[in-house]
Amino acid sequence: MKMQRQITVSVMSVVIFLSLWQLAATRQWVDPLLLPSLTDIGLTTGELLADGYRQIPLWQHIAVSLARALSAFSVAIVLGVPLGLLMGMSEGLAAVLNPFVQFLRPLPKIALIPLAVVWLGIGEASKFFLIFIATFLSVVVGAGAAVERIGRSRIRVAQTLGASRRQIFLRVVLPDALPELFTTVRLSIGIGWTSLIAAEMVAANSGLGWMVINASSYLRTDIVMLGILLLGGIGYLLDLLLLGLQRLFVPWAGKE
Repeated sequence: MKMQRQITVSVMSVVIFLSLWQLAATRQWVDPLLLPSLTDIGLTTGELLADGYRQIPLWQHIAVSLARALSAFSVAIVLGVPLGLLMGMSEGLAAVLNPFVQFLRPLPKIALIPLAVVWLGIGEASKFFLIFIATFLSVVVGAGAAVERIGRSRIRVAQTLGASRRQIFLRVVLPDALPELFTTVRLSIGIGWTSLIAAEMVAANSGLGWMVINASSYLRTDIVMLGILLLGGIGYLLDLLLLGLQRLFVPWAGKE
């Protein structure tokens, strides 16, 4: 019942917001150049679905951005989770790597664009790197923190009972850390997704981030708003997918 009430409230809040947006645009409380109406955005969506943007179909812009982001996310998670867990379990490794991780993590990724271009060129590698580094660093920090939150007493009890390091990791550390790991991955993918526009500033000619940037230079606010809505909507769907996977694979999360 509580969940149904939350969903109802969420839907109502979105409907009210969109209604106010449409009203403000049609009554011209705000300059249409700054805030196009939902009707105009709908018409623009139809045009882009029919003719594409810059001779590229809209679905292809979406697919290109998703391919760039998901490939970087996958590698960042595969490398970042084990490294973060190892850092959480080894104070020595954490002492060696933490200065570099903590220095790079808050660095605006847009500042890395010149280096990415110099090191990797203007192809897909530099775009991959920018999304990867934003996701990877957050995954490492979150995975390390997930291990540090585990009660040391539980690990000592397992050691006392004669459990090996592998058994301690699989039976104590991993089950306790999994809920935090899923939360970390959700947050990290959100951070990585926001880096998409920075990545597509590097000599791109397709993708949602590029479409938004390119349209803004021509004052096509309707296309900019459409791109923003698509970026936000896809990011939200990715988060819902991860939340569903968390409930499937970590059903004990939040029930202790």
